[in-house]
Amino acid sequence: MVGDSLAPVLSQQLLLSVAEQLKIPLLQIARQAEHGRITNTADLERIQSTADAALRLIDNYALGVRLNLEQDLLQLEPVSVSSVLYDSGQELTALARNYGVDLELHIGGRYSTVMANRHGLQSALVSLGASLIEALPALEVPQLKLQLAAHRCRYGIVAGLYSETEQLTAEALRNGRKLVGASRQPLGAVSHTAGAGVFVADAILKAMNLELKVSRHNRLYGLGTVLQTNHQLQLI
Repeated sequence: MVGDSLAPVLSQQLLLSVAEQLKIPLLQIARQAEHGRITNTADLERIQSTADAALRLIDNYALGVRLNLEQDLLQLEPVSVSSVLYDSGQELTALARNYGVDLELHIGGRYSTVMANRHGLQSALVSLGASLIEALPALEVPQLKLQLAAHRCRYGIVAGLYSETEQLTAEALRNGRKLVGASRQPLGAVSHTAGAGVFVADAILKAMNLELKVSRHNRLYGLGTVLQTNHQLQLI
């Protein structure tokens, strides 16, 4: 959990990262609008999805800050991981289409519910997904595919996002956390952007006493978090 003394610093670092990240969709919207003005054929669907992605980043950043400052906002409830992944995929569909990324849902079995803050968990997954979708086209990967997936591990159920991005390592994430707010590309090996969504997700998960980790699944590389089932919580 992030302490009160760290929360202001965290919010300032995140704010710098988010501000840097927002330049991309705002520039895209400006170019799309200019192209539409010249050709009189504006792609309103693309403009809307770009704007929606920017607004989601702002909303999720604000949620991460609020949750870290006001722990009483963290209301836990039984949550279906499969349902959260599905809804996250629905939020990311338009953005993935804009970037030519094939978004897949992979649920490796039936799982018990977990105790979590549903809004926080979904916001974290969507933030992660948006960052990876934006990063994939610039990386040398065989296929532009991103998988929202859940699978079991010895500690519980892992929920995360996976691709063929071998550059996504624990060292890259560790270095990125050190550089967030101080570098325009804290995840330089993975993303040419500020990667703000990754760090927003990191803040949201920390507020829920969860940890963002580099994960492997079905020979893919990704980012996820381990969730404990209700049965596991009863045993603790």
